[in-house]
Amino acid sequence: MSYLDDLALVGEEMAKCMKCGNCQAVCPLYKEILREAAVARGKVQLAYAYLRGEIPATHSLAEKFLFCLTCMACVANCPSGVRVDKVVLAARAAMVREKGLPWLKKVIFQGLKRSWLFDTALKTGRHFQSFALRYRPEIQRCNPRFPIGLELRRVLPPLARRTLREEFPEVIRPVQPRARATFFTGCLENYIYTDIGRAVVNVLLANDIEVIIPRDQHCCGIPTLVHGDVPTAREMAASNLQIFQGYNFDYLVTACATCGEAWKQYYPSLMDNGPLGEVAGQMARKARDINEFLVEIDYRVPTGSLPLKVTYHDPCHLVRGQGISRQPRQILGSISGVEVVEMKNADRCCGSAGSFSLTNYDVSMQVQAHKVAAIKATGAGTVVTACPACRMQLEDGLAQAGLSPSVFHVVQLLEQAYGITANQLHASIYGEGHI
Repeated sequence: MSYLDDLALVGEEMAKCMKCGNCQAVCPLYKEILREAAVARGKVQLAYAYLRGEIPATHSLAEKFLFCLTCMACVANCPSGVRVDKVVLAARAAMVREKGLPWLKKVIFQGLKRSWLFDTALKTGRHFQSFALRYRPEIQRCNPRFPIGLELRRVLPPLARRTLREEFPEVIRPVQPRARATFFTGCLENYIYTDIGRAVVNVLLANDIEVIIPRDQHCCGIPTLVHGDVPTAREMAASNLQIFQGYNFDYLVTACATCGEAWKQYYPSLMDNGPLGEVAGQMARKARDINEFLVEIDYRVPTGSLPLKVTYHDPCHLVRGQGISRQPRQILGSISGVEVVEMKNADRCCGSAGSFSLTNYDVSMQVQAHKVAAIKATGAGTVVTACPACRMQLEDGLAQAGLSPSVFHVVQLLEQAYGITANQLHASIYGEGHI
């Protein structure tokens, strides 16, 4: 049984907490609101009290557990090694088991797990998004026209005219492949930031990697998991595992920090002792973040030059969730002309945390303000990260501050440095008219 199914399984983690308060120094939320319930120490004590039957499950208690970025800064700095992230997720799941989900979340999560419905809704939405979103050409982004669950001031990228999986065939094979990789596109790269997805494909092909993009893949399910809906998350994980199990490949590549963490850590936990447990373990061992993968295969150092001054933001679920921070910087450092200027606290959370920035926009932007100030202080004209969700949050924060740095994924700069567009790359590998 997984800790996600029984809060008692993280009881020892809670007991390790010395109540020292070191987490206060690193918690982005505590810095903004200065409430004990917002910090790791407070949440651990609340979870422990609930486990011992000292306090009941209430809506207010559930909200306190949801008020967390799951950035894992507290975990990285805890002298006792308390896995607060596990305690928080287990507590959220316990609240849902006892109190159930709010009706709106039920509707959303049921739609999310029905991949055909979710896909149809977003493909339909791209044709009508101009009714709900006002396009701002000066920043090439949108604002909501109406209060449709989004802040009217929020800056958003539009849905792509074609999904990434519509752009490419399922299998893209270079002349002499040295390895075969499946590409888990995730939601943002498939429906919004298709430029990131294209860059992943192009860079993999430029390094003689055969690319497989399974047609039936869908959301990783982490949005449901972090809200405590473990059964739905487990169902979605099992579906993705079964889909990818049908392909023969050497690596499973992701370009989203949360998606990568899902395959490496959450899927094995969700499938623990289940029929797909072994498959989840195999997939976890094959899963690689694109930065991690490129360094591992000794990627081709680009010969092109990019005269850019850039600064890099570490996504929480990459730097702490997967222990990856050196590889993105190595790739950026290998591009001629790129000057990397480290921002202050590059690994500090940007305030996104998935839906947290939707439900707690003001606090999210307070957290984001520190990141924007750090970016501004570098004088960099380009901000680079390794997660599309962070890119979305950074674009919003910079636009709100009236700043104009461009925001890219690491792999996009590598694609530019290779100097080969998608069409040129296809032609050079396959010959004209192949696709």
